[in-house]
Amino acid sequence: MSGTTASVAVPSTDAEYEVLCDDAGQFLRRYASGRSGAPAVTDTALDGVTPYTPTGAVVRCGAPVSSPEIASTVQRQTGAGTLTIPAGARSVTVAVYAGEPTLTIGAGTPVALLPGTSLSWGVHRGGDLAETLADAFTFTAADGDDLIVSSTREA
Repeated sequence: MSGTTASVAVPSTDAEYEVLCDDAGQFLRRYASGRSGAPAVTDTALDGVTPYTPTGAVVRCGAPVSSPEIASTVQRQTGAGTLTIPAGARSVTVAVYAGEPTLTIGAGTPVALLPGTSLSWGVHRGGDLAETLADAFTFTAADGDDLIVSSTREA
């Protein structure tokens, strides 16, 4: 047939893969569209063959699931008294204006903080990754001491 042109569209399959995480660890998710064009999702172990059923929330690995709400505190101690930041804080900061209050971290030995001392402790991530400071911070002041302590924690 001279002068005839044509194109033929043949449905084909297409697949994309993504490594995801759940409560049990990593697994492989396959997104595919078959010849009919209908989408299909298949979860397997990382070998790509063994069937896998996700447990709990499915997220991109290494990505926090949520942005947690952060509660902040600031406390000033002038004269005798104790300020305690319980374990589980995301950050703790102290600045000493006068005197030599002591700091005890967890069950450790109290350490005197000299006037002008400013110290901070913190973690990078919280939320579902659950990073927090493991120990309580106890600041003990005597007459003539003046310090300010701030902290953050997930609300």
